[in-house]
Amino acid sequence: MLALSSSAVNFVDKIKVYILNPIIGFMFAVAIVVFIYGIVEYMLGGDNEDRRKDGAKHMTWGVIGLFVMISVFGIMNVIIDFWASV
Repeated sequence: MLALSSSAVNFVDKIKVYILNPIIGFMFAVAIVVFIYGIVEYMLGGDNEDRRKDGAKHMTWGVIGLFVMISVFGIMNVIIDFWASV
């Protein structure tokens, strides 16, 4: 059975806390900004159908980005917790 030393677990935890979590948080913020930009573009589009379509696309990609970031965060935590407990 493979067992990680406490220093390896500590190293992996520091990578998670200081590198991966901020990157995921930043990407989450980008997805929220894209979504909000899409809402604003859609609302200000008025009668311009092309602007409304672009706004809807931005909202869709913002939601997809949010879903991906939440999924990545969850999968990353499951993998790290699994390897830390081995």
